Amino acid sequence: MDHEMPETEEEMIRAPEGVAVALTDVAVEKVKEVIAREGLKDGGLRVSVVGGGCSGFQYNLSLDDSAREDDMVIEQGGVKLFLDPVSQQYVYGTVIDYVNSLHGAGFKFVNPNATRTCGCGSSFSA
Repeated sequence: MDHEMPETEEEMIRAPEGVAVALTDVAVEKVKEVIAREGLKDGGLRVSVVGGGCSGFQYNLSLDDSAREDDMVIEQGGVKLFLDPVSQQYVYGTVIDYVNSLHGAGFKFVNPNATRTCGCGSSFSA
């Protein structure tokens, strides 16, 4: 019985097959809190990738009132995620978690497409 065990926490966290972006249960709850605090009844979380950061690309999360015409809309646990077509190619299969550690609290991206990440956890190379 030779089972290969995942070597890192990142290898254990995977988006479900065919899902562009997924949130962990903890991240869903945190996003719900922020949306409620901001009063966005029909809004959602925009997930995008922009140039910059220490490794070439940087994740960007923002609240948006509604989806744009060309957005992919993903609903999970009562939260809507808005993902534009350009960003989709960089984050496909990514899981977004919310962590609370000694280094601070925030969203963490586990991206299977990233060839290199940086220490800050918010930028990557593809």
